[in-house]
Amino acid sequence: MTKPAIAVSITWNAEPWLRRFRAMAPGREVIEVTSPDMPLPEQYYLFAWKPPRALMHRTPSPLMICSAGAGVDHIFLNDPPRGIPITRIVDPDLTGRMVEYVVLHALMHLRRMTDWPAHNAERAWKTAPFAAAREVTIGIMGMGEMGQAAAAGLMAIGFDVIGWSRTARSGLPFRTYAGDTQRDAFLGATDILVNLLPSTPDTRGLIDATLLRKLRQTEVFGAPVLINAGRGDACNEADVAIALADGSLRAASLDVFVTEPLPAASPFWSLPNCIVTPHNAADSHPDAVVAAVVEEIRRFEAGETLKNPVDPTRGY
Repeated sequence: MTKPAIAVSITWNAEPWLRRFRAMAPGREVIEVTSPDMPLPEQYYLFAWKPPRALMHRTPSPLMICSAGAGVDHIFLNDPPRGIPITRIVDPDLTGRMVEYVVLHALMHLRRMTDWPAHNAERAWKTAPFAAAREVTIGIMGMGEMGQAAAAGLMAIGFDVIGWSRTARSGLPFRTYAGDTQRDAFLGATDILVNLLPSTPDTRGLIDATLLRKLRQTEVFGAPVLINAGRGDACNEADVAIALADGSLRAASLDVFVTEPLPAASPFWSLPNCIVTPHNAADSHPDAVVAAVVEEIRRFEAGETLKNPVDPTRGY
């Protein structure tokens, strides 16, 4: 019996991914989807990143849709067919890379590294006291696997860490807050805000001027800092740019944006206290991603519970 094919629809060079799928899933046809109306087999799995909307509504539908990353908003924005299982990538390699990014940028902002390019340009030997990690509270929004792993990495260095999520979490080795009623208390205790939330209707535009004003300002650390490595649409980008320009945010590291690549006209490029990275905080190794997808296909065909299924009602 012919095994269902794997159809690959991604926004970058597909050839290395096709090779990996063929090596890790022998005996299956592996197809690059070059247009949403191209012929496809009767049975196939769709491995996708930002797939065309038309691809979501063709017949036959895929047996399963596998996101090429941890995020699935790019799939839900295209209204996937109901009843089709959707999975996402939750992998130690991807999680580890996110921890590296968050810890790196937290330390850079702790040591005020955005100040030094201007001093270097002036050839100015300037210094100022800065806080120790133990004096700084990092608030993480999003208490999934990545949020918890980032918290562990930050605490290992000595940061005080707190967490916020839509629903309550228990048993974590740091203070947690949950829901709308506890969000202001969380923000008021936060010096560095790290966003790792998924993209849902509740999170889009959440980080705006009103929220930013609720972050803590202290004599020890000064104005607060934002690190956004979750989803770009969590930020009201105009509000964040204004806060960086007027100093109500001391600095920011932004890895994700509403429009990507980030347009040349974006003010973030020219703000000296803003570090722009090209959505690479957690670029997992392709071998790990393909292996995770092949394992989900094995589970699906064996009638086993999927490892990383997405709940359509929650959007993640």
